[in-house]
Amino acid sequence: MLSSPLLWHAARLALVSAYLLGGVVKLADFAGAVAEQEAFGLHPGWLWATLAIAVELGGSALVIADRLVWLGAGALGVLTFVAMLTANAFWAAPAASRWMLTNAFFEHLGLIAGLVLVAILSPRMRLTS
Repeated sequence: MLSSPLLWHAARLALVSAYLLGGVVKLADFAGAVAEQEAFGLHPGWLWATLAIAVELGGSALVIADRLVWLGAGALGVLTFVAMLTANAFWAAPAASRWMLTNAFFEHLGLIAGLVLVAILSPRMRLTS
């Protein structure tokens, strides 16, 4: 079952599903996306929001299409790392919100690991198909 092409496609789609949703939501409410970026200290907000949308949608498309997965997954990984440092800075948070931010930080770290794994496996899966 683990070598099933259908599972390989479903796993890649599941891995990038949050990015797809995030990109579409930011695109539908660009002003909100700009405000979100600025709330995290990223200025100018319009530039960071545009970059986030492009990476979320473009990187996801590459991973789903199983083409240039290293580039798509790498871009999503860098975006996730920036988000970890800005939105989940548990080390600078008040004690009341520290646990939630710590958990989110390490969830994002796991997501980056998943992106690395899909980039490693993609060429190998194409050889066995």
